[in-house]
Amino acid sequence: MNTLELLKTQFKYPFPTLKNPNADLLQEITENQWIDGEYLWLYEHNHNLRRKYKMTKTAHIASHWFPTSSPERLRPICRLMLWTLYNDDLYEESESENIEYVHKQSIAVLKGKISGDDSRIPLGNMLASLRQELLEFIPEESLFRFTHMIDKYFMGLKTELKYKKNKTYPSVVECIAIRENSICLYPFLQLTEVETGIVLPPKIHAHPVLQRLQTLACHLVTYFNEVQSVLKDEATDSVYYNIVKVIQNERQMSLMEACLEDLRLHNEDLKEFLELQVSLPDFGEWQEAVINWVHYMSMVLSGWKNVSTKLDRYNAMEFPNTAELKAKLKQI
Repeated sequence: MNTLELLKTQFKYPFPTLKNPNADLLQEITENQWIDGEYLWLYEHNHNLRRKYKMTKTAHIASHWFPTSSPERLRPICRLMLWTLYNDDLYEESESENIEYVHKQSIAVLKGKISGDDSRIPLGNMLASLRQELLEFIPEESLFRFTHMIDKYFMGLKTELKYKKNKTYPSVVECIAIRENSICLYPFLQLTEVETGIVLPPKIHAHPVLQRLQTLACHLVTYFNEVQSVLKDEATDSVYYNIVKVIQNERQMSLMEACLEDLRLHNEDLKEFLELQVSLPDFGEWQEAVINWVHYMSMVLSGWKNVSTKLDRYNAMEFPNTAELKAKLKQI
């Protein structure tokens, strides 16, 4: 089954696709200053694994999601993008009590309650740097909302680990709810304020329509990702929270049939997203800013398709294997 062809031809987005011209600069920072610099100690003796992370081109992903950011504003977004990759891979093989501690300490660092060193977790200093960089561009209130979304991500990740440990499948509905959080798109959507420099009031962020648009965006990226990563997930025994595999298990379908059902669900949510986008409520003096925020949200969808279908992490199976990750967890 050619999942890449299905993604390219059947998952369609009527949104512009832009790319930040600072992508190469930030990718150089990611590879030289971070992967082979600040965070070299994580995989210092595993050049091949570091190569795989470099090939994921996290700065290029961020550059499709935040196409108009200056280099200074793109930097924390790229650091977050690398953190999500490291964190996912480090704890995909973790025990629930370990991830509980990592969750608690990560949130404490982002809230400024403890330092990165005091957190005693591998990525503590990475989060401390992220907090410091974000506060250069957004107020504490926005950072609090961002941190809440990281909290949701960890909740999803912990639930995934339970299903993986028990080797059981959730229902399709449950799986969609889990992946909505664990896909870790909610935090990035909050950082549109970093890119535009416009901080929307809390009452607008809390509006049901904007909440729903974010949920739909998370669903859409997830549906796309599940088809894209199904072979990777089969190889790493992560099938218990891949929506395609959950559909296949629940409905006793072939893999292709399950992918097509995933596409149907995707298209339903895309239709709702488009309907809401063109019929936004009246937000008064904030109307243009809200329209622009939703516009940037839509470019995440088209941008993810454009960049991710070229990533070897999925298409050439260039991802860290289970043995590599388990070995690393025993060392830290």
